[in-house]
Amino acid sequence: MITTPQEIITRMPASVWQPFDDPLDSGWAVDNFWAHWGLFSVGIIGFVLLVVMGFIWFERRFISPMQLRIGPNRCGPFGLLQPVADAVKVMLKEDIVPNLADKVVHFIAPIAIFVPVLLMFAVIPVHEGVGLIPDLNVGILFVIAVGSIETIAVFMAGWGSNNKYSILGAMRSVAMMVSYEMPMAFAVVAVVLVTGTLSLQGIVQAQTIPFALLLPMAFILYFIGALAELQRTPFDLLEAESEIIAGYHIEYSGMKFAMFYLGEYGGAIIQSALITTLFLAGWKGPFLPPFLWFMIKLFAVFGMIVWIRATWPRVRIDQLMSFAWKYMLPLSIVNLLIVALEVIWFEGDAVTWWLVPINIVICGALLTGWATFFKLRGGPQVES
Repeated sequence: MITTPQEIITRMPASVWQPFDDPLDSGWAVDNFWAHWGLFSVGIIGFVLLVVMGFIWFERRFISPMQLRIGPNRCGPFGLLQPVADAVKVMLKEDIVPNLADKVVHFIAPIAIFVPVLLMFAVIPVHEGVGLIPDLNVGILFVIAVGSIETIAVFMAGWGSNNKYSILGAMRSVAMMVSYEMPMAFAVVAVVLVTGTLSLQGIVQAQTIPFALLLPMAFILYFIGALAELQRTPFDLLEAESEIIAGYHIEYSGMKFAMFYLGEYGGAIIQSALITTLFLAGWKGPFLPPFLWFMIKLFAVFGMIVWIRATWPRVRIDQLMSFAWKYMLPLSIVNLLIVALEVIWFEGDAVTWWLVPINIVICGALLTGWATFFKLRGGPQVES
């Protein structure tokens, strides 16, 4: 009978538990199981919190000139300590719970929305062979499964508050998240077909060409789906105050509200990291250290998300749902079929440079043709 963590880990395939390549001896994790998990768990929590504060500052400073503002500039040099000041302010606020709320569900929801972010970072490769579980052989499956917990947490927050505006906001958010998860999943399957692996580390290593160029349609579909999953512009119906006030977390205050805020920006980190890993060759790059390349790409993706927030208007709920089911889902299925045919035609070796212009042309043709078919480009608005 297996009784110790060391026995469990040694009986797993090496691709599951091997945490190190060059930085440390690979046997270190086996001999120091709890020390390894404790070290990387604390590191992941610290990394996520630091990057969340960095994202908050970066978004405010990056978006301010687009809106003819200065942005944070009082707390610390260039306003760098503004997220710290905001965190202290939120922690000092009173925690108010409605009398008729489901106290248990109301308490668990903020935790359930932030914990999946930490769990998903356990399998994100930031360097070859470095991480908590850096080469999980079903890493992308793990990310998709854990990421779906957020949908349950959103519904818990709306239901537990016992407020009609909260439940309306929660139902809108859940409908949107479920709708856009399907095109995102098909985009990920296209990447898996080309690489032949579910390991995120394997996907990075297979990208001799960034898949944003080789699979442009999958990249675009996943990026748009990520915006909807994060409830960012133009899919930020959660913030449509005239309709649903402040969405599913209207009855939260103090540290509980801060957990939702952390969850929102933590989700932005994880989606930026996944886009970097799946489509931008992850930590790979010339001259600079791999971790630095990973962080540069991470902030570049988040910069695109902020740029879209500053320039795009919010869509209506009927347009949002129609776009998911009538436009993105059929396109994702067609794209998956095209990628499958390419993989079969090239006998599993579809990562070639001369396929890049062909796939870009196919992507442009599909986007234009499908938009024209549903009168989304220059035609009347879509009604559900």
